[in-house]
Amino acid sequence: MATKTEPGDPRTHGLQTPLEGTGAPPWDDTAQIAAPLRLIAPSVGQDWVDYNGHMSESCYLLVFGDQSDAFFRLIGIDEDYRAAGQSLYTVQTMVFNLAEAHLGDRLELSLQLIDADEKRLHIFHAMHNADTGVLLATGEQMLVHVSMAAGKSCPMPPKIQRRIALIRAAHSTLPVPLQAGRNIAIRRS
Repeated sequence: MATKTEPGDPRTHGLQTPLEGTGAPPWDDTAQIAAPLRLIAPSVGQDWVDYNGHMSESCYLLVFGDQSDAFFRLIGIDEDYRAAGQSLYTVQTMVFNLAEAHLGDRLELSLQLIDADEKRLHIFHAMHNADTGVLLATGEQMLVHVSMAAGKSCPMPPKIQRRIALIRAAHSTLPVPLQAGRNIAIRRS
């Protein structure tokens, strides 16, 4: 398991995520996989609130990114994995801001694996107010597995692909969320 990064560590950089340096938890092939996954449950902090008095739009993506990071660690992708030269990169993101979150609101997040192949993951996040149940936002991401040295996509190792297949099987009975697969357009009648 990776240790917390310290100043001067070559893996240290400007932006630090909440889970950075925690390592991937051990995978348990016998554990039941939640459908959807519930990986993090943050609260809206002061630094997430903007001049309109609610959570800033960039912070919705920040929270979804933190949940993606928790998912990566679940399947075995952490600092040690990246130090060995491979990672997941986001190639497309769609965020729907549906309702306001305010200072102190507790957030309930879920993650659904919609699809996957040997190089790509299609994931979907939902963010609810933990107290009211109101759907606040959704986020959809397409991720690609890359060789950082080669600078191009490459298949995930069999161990990671097997874990993803188990999660995909557990999520296969979930309905595809309404917002998934949509695009941005001005609709005209």
